[in-house]
This record gives sequence, structure tokens and C-alpha cells, in this order.
Amino acid sequence: MAIVLRILVASVLALLLTGCNEQTVDVNLALSDSERDWVGDQIFQNECAGKMSCLVHWNVGEAFPSLGIGHFIWYPEAVDGPFVESFPALLAFLRTRSVVLPTWLDNLEPMAAPWPDRNAFLAQQSSEQVESLRKFLWQTRGLQAEYIFARAKASMLKIIEATAEDEQGAIATKLSELSSTPGGTYALIDYVNFKGEGLAPRETYNGQGWGLLQVLQEMGSMSSGGALEQFREAAGSVLTRRAENAQNPIEREQWLKGWLKRLGTYREPA
Repeated sequence: MAIVLRILVASVLALLLTGCNEQTVDVNLALSDSERDWVGDQIFQNECAGKMSCLVHWNVGEAFPSLGIGHFIWYPEAVDGPFVESFPALLAFLRTRSVVLPTWLDNLEPMAAPWPDRNAFLAQQSSEQVESLRKFLWQTRGLQAEYIFARAKASMLKIIEATAEDEQGAIATKLSELSSTPGGTYALIDYVNFKGEGLAPRETYNGQGWGLLQVLQEMGSMSSGGALEQFREAAGSVLTRRAENAQNPIEREQWLKGWLKRLGTYREPA
């Protein structure tokens, strides 16, 4: 499994490093098998509390279901949301690994969530269709962790490339420091899966983003502490700002508390 993962990440890097200064990019997300399993378990606990039932879920206040151990976003056909959709990309990755999808999902056209809204989903959540999807996502948990890892690795390079040239060195240094330990690597992988890279123009409120890039930039204002401690503090500031800028009060009144609790898990493994 570790050899396959290294090959996969190497392929992603080969594509992304085309035209990129390799001296600038020095981010190591290498993990042992046990460390990678720990990261995958942490993400599964964060998103689903380790429960199979939560692998196919639709949160109150959202216009889309969240699926898998990373709660990947899947938009219904009529929804054009501001957040980056990730579930179809997961399915594309699983197909490259010769995974057989449930027949109805494999034949779905267009590749959009088949429930138009949360009420329609709740009415079908015990259906054979949803149960087959939930079982499929339970059986592919390990591959989902690989996908999250590879996506995070690619994201680190995209963030550096998208940063202003005079800021690239500082961003790369923070990424390098964080990725030098399992806890820091977990924080990077989880946050980019949780709140994105911070590169999509539509993922902003009042012109302010909340992705990994914004957290790394916010770390520059932190006064003291190690890289992981600074990352937690910066992420808390960024997510609090997002909630304060949000039009929907549910972000301030309900979601922010859970987000900050999640950041508390960004520590080195015992």
C-alpha cells in the first residue's frame, strides 16, 4: 500500500512540477503506513465520528450532501454553489484504482447528486440506493484516505505556485515546518480537505477566504509557539472571521464551535 501511494504522489508531482521552480517547493508529506492510517482515522472521526451512517449525510443549512470519510461535496444538478465540489473527483480516482462502483452510480448521468434538496434526501436515506452508496463508501475508506493524501500533496504545490513571488519562500517554509511531523502533516491534510486550498475566487465572504493559503498567511501575525501551535491559532482566527462575515447565521451560531473543536485535534499523536 505504501509503495502504491508513493507512486501515486510521484505522478501528481510530476504533473505539477512542470514549469515550477523545484528549489522553491520543499514540502514533505511522507508518512509511514501507521501514520497514514492514523491521519485517515482522525479525518473519519472529525467528519463522521467513525460512524458508517454518517458516510452519506446532508447537513442542515447546506444545499448539498456530504459523502465519505472526508465529507466530499456533491452538488445536485440544479445547484451552483460557491464551494469546490470534490465527490466526482473522488469517484474518478477510485475508477483509476479499478474500483467497481454501484451500478446506479456508475451509470448516473449527469454525475450530480440525485436528490434535489435535503428533504428529498431524508425521504430516501433508508432506500436501497443510499444504503448501497453508504456500504460502498465504507468498503473504500482506505482508498479515500489515499485520495485525501494525494489531493493534499498536490494542493501544497498549487498554493506555492499561486502565491506572490516575494511570499513564496515564507509560505514554503511554513509548509515545510508543518509537514516535518505527523501532527503537522495531519493538520495540513485535514484542513485542505476540510476548508480547501483558499485559491477559488468564489470561496470568499466579503473578499476574504478561509482556505489553507489564508491560514498560512495569518500565521505571519502569530507571536510565538511552534509551527503547529501557530497553525491552530491562525486557523481559529481565519474561521472565526469567516463566520463573522457569513450571511447565514448558522455559521456563527452552530458551525463555528464545531470548527474550533476540530482544530483542537491538530496535535502530535500520543
